[in-house]
Amino acid sequence: MAEIGSDQKKLDAGLYVVATPIGNLGDISRRALETLGAADLIACEDTRVTAKLMTAFLLKKPLMPYHEHNGPVQRPKILEKIREGGAVALVSDAGTPLISDPGYKLVEEAHTEGLKVISIPGPSALISALSIAGLPTSKFTFAGFPPNKQKARQDWFKSQLSSDATLVFYESAKRLPACLADAATILGARNGAVCRELTKKFEEVVKDDLMGLADHYANAGSPRGEIVVVIEGATKADSSKNGADADIERALRLALAHMSVKSGAAFVAELLNVRRNHVYSLALELSKE
Repeated sequence: MAEIGSDQKKLDAGLYVVATPIGNLGDISRRALETLGAADLIACEDTRVTAKLMTAFLLKKPLMPYHEHNGPVQRPKILEKIREGGAVALVSDAGTPLISDPGYKLVEEAHTEGLKVISIPGPSALISALSIAGLPTSKFTFAGFPPNKQKARQDWFKSQLSSDATLVFYESAKRLPACLADAATILGARNGAVCRELTKKFEEVVKDDLMGLADHYANAGSPRGEIVVVIEGATKADSSKNGADADIERALRLALAHMSVKSGAAFVAELLNVRRNHVYSLALELSKE
């Protein structure tokens, strides 16, 4: 392969946010290669990972580690390089920088100083998963990674109960079965998709409702590779139900301050004319808190 970038015109001074492949090297754009080949400096999440990418395309440029731990030290150096007329490319280990990885503070400070910030778009696990999950795409929420602990994770899903936007998030393979179980517990039988190893040899999309997905991975165990989970948003029926549950919960909190779980549930069920079993289940959850 001929070396790319050796005869490139000098780039204008600025910060170039460059997307790189999430798995398949063939997904890198010509413009991304030209930018990396012409940059004066490449700020990267892990120099070892970026070095492999550069070697694959016969590119040789200075690499500077830039991540959440060394950001306060490295940002002034990068900004100074740009002020001096340099072109700095910002890359992550894979995909589009700033999408659930470090970088926004650097971009923010570059804007604050009036420095040019240029997007070199390309691969993104978020968009790739959304495009093949077979769920609504007109409105979606990207939520990064869910919490590690069960209680915090269930509360995290509760915060999405009333949203009608498709929910997209990343999860580690190890925590996937437990995460899906919590999603099913809180969100019920919504449709979902687990997208794994996107653009790679063992790319896979598993679709089912959340109950089915939770059962599948409970039996199959943790899969391998990088995971993106996509879950449909709340329907009008869900929103109505959640609103009713909110009213029940408020009444239960008042009742449980003075009554037992059983008595409080019976009182609220009669007061609001709802099924006693449902109210009792909510009362048990509140009593655990």
